Amino acid sequence: MDAYRCKNVSGPLDAVVRVPGSKSLTNRALVLAALADGVSVLDNILLAEDTRIMLDALRALGIAATVDKSSLCAEITGCGGQLPESEAELFCGNSGTTIRFLAALCAAGYGHFTLDGVPRMRQRPIGALGSALQTLGCGVEYLESEGFPPLRLHAQGLRGGHVAFDAPESSQMVSAILMAAPYAGRDLFIEVTSDLPSRPFVDMTIRLMDQFGVVVLADRADSAHRSSRFVVEAPQRYRATNLAIEPDATNAMYFLAAAAVCGGRVTVEGLGDHSLQGDVRFVDVLTAMGCAVERGANRLTVNGPSDQSPLRGIDVDLGGMPDTAQTLAVIALFAEGPTRIRNIANLRVKETDRIAAMTRELTRLGARVEESADELTIHPSEQLHPVEIDTYNDHRMAMSFALAGLRVPGLVIRDPQCCEKTFPDFFLRLQVATETGRP
Repeated sequence: MDAYRCKNVSGPLDAVVRVPGSKSLTNRALVLAALADGVSVLDNILLAEDTRIMLDALRALGIAATVDKSSLCAEITGCGGQLPESEAELFCGNSGTTIRFLAALCAAGYGHFTLDGVPRMRQRPIGALGSALQTLGCGVEYLESEGFPPLRLHAQGLRGGHVAFDAPESSQMVSAILMAAPYAGRDLFIEVTSDLPSRPFVDMTIRLMDQFGVVVLADRADSAHRSSRFVVEAPQRYRATNLAIEPDATNAMYFLAAAAVCGGRVTVEGLGDHSLQGDVRFVDVLTAMGCAVERGANRLTVNGPSDQSPLRGIDVDLGGMPDTAQTLAVIALFAEGPTRIRNIANLRVKETDRIAAMTRELTRLGARVEESADELTIHPSEQLHPVEIDTYNDHRMAMSFALAGLRVPGLVIRDPQCCEKTFPDFFLRLQVATETGRP
């Protein structure tokens, strides 16, 4: 399918939705299970492009991994911290979690490993992680451009000690070192000397490591939270674990946001107050815009704004959950007053330069958009145009602008297949939910 023609919603929504498993949790759990002692069973895994790439790479490293596609269950036989293979070429697609997590995993092994991906991956920085791995004793060779994939690792185990990051482009680099750290030769101390983008994803990593039996000591060093410190004491080992993967919180927000755009009520099952995922806090953003949120242990419900209290623009820092910024930018089209989204600089090194891409497409729709290095301000227009939205091979561009398609007649999403990355049947589920109220 080259294009998806959006279908307008005629009235308020009334839907109950369950979304697939979390990509972030699935890829982290796969790495931890691969390093663990024994056999781990992971239920409700996400089966999409990014996680299939991770599974294929782990198999190339000698990890036994079987998947039951019908039950979405994976069985991973851990290597006890000793990678079976000492030579491998790993294709990472355009999956940031895969290339960053595998780089640290390979550095903890012994041998020579090459990591590469699609052309866009060769524009996504990995130099800060490479420098950290060099500090820990791994040889890092950049095969084309310094600080970018493809790279070749000459691994001889991690020696531990102190690693410092100054303004890393992605929290995934910190998570990568943390997950490999238990198998270092001595205690490993990680210090981030400036703001850590997407800090909740590092907290997710730490909580997941705890479920696999490894303790991380974490500290924010000052009241402004501008530095972070983590210690992983040696020796520690992951133990095999049976784990149910939560639904993907970032992907769930598209459905909850639909209530903000169209009115009515949408419930997502399987996510609640105790979620490991920081992006569940996006419902607080919806509350600030005028929606009502109901929270439970295993469900979240958003009630859209009323005629008496319409959707309103806000000023918000999304540095802790930047993957929701595109969702908010599209919701802002239907709010009263401007919406300013701050502290999202790392969106420029994602699947595409998301700040620039959002500016182009929102402007084509009819909004006035102000763009800076790390901000977007959206001024909505009373007249939105039925255009064909370019998605730039970015799943989040496609899914976020699908929300606009619920209200704007004639809107078309180009290249909807890009959602294969994390949510293969997104458009089907959205259509069913908005037509019948339940997928």
